[in-house]
Amino acid sequence: MISDTPSDIAPRPGASGSDLARDALRAAQQAAAARGRRPGQATTGKWRRSSQGARRRGWSGAGADDRDPQPLGRLASRMVSSQGWNEKLVSASVFGRWAELVGSEVAEHATPVSLRDGELTVAASSTAWATQLRTLQRQLLGKIAAGLGPNVVRRMKIQGPAAPNWRKGPRHAPGRGPRDTYG
Repeated sequence: MISDTPSDIAPRPGASGSDLARDALRAAQQAAAARGRRPGQATTGKWRRSSQGARRRGWSGAGADDRDPQPLGRLASRMVSSQGWNEKLVSASVFGRWAELVGSEVAEHATPVSLRDGELTVAASSTAWATQLRTLQRQLLGKIAAGLGPNVVRRMKIQGPAAPNWRKGPRHAPGRGPRDTYG
């Protein structure tokens, strides 16, 4: 029986290191020939032959490769685009970047509530600020379009503060309740 290792060959007495290496190589070549392998033929999966017969490595080298570790931002952007989340992500950035888009003074007194079909609903802190936001509406739409792109927000619906609910309990009298300026 022929073994894969050259340990079956008894070392010659008085052989030097290079003679032992040559004998081991010769024994390995004979063992490979007995198994039907040619010299230079790959035995493991780390070398592949291409259609031209040239050998090519099966792992990445010093250059960049698709299998190399990728930056997290690049992977996240690929996932967003493959899942079709681009539009939702841009819409959500209106809420995350609100103070940057409209300015800190406006952001102190106005909060985005919802964005549906290009209509942004904004809640103002007082009726005076609701009126001010209605007059600044075109400029705010322009700033948002410059920061996020066109057609993300096409219209704005501005709401003043909500009046308190005076209905308490299961029974109540019909009517508007106390008259005061709540919005």
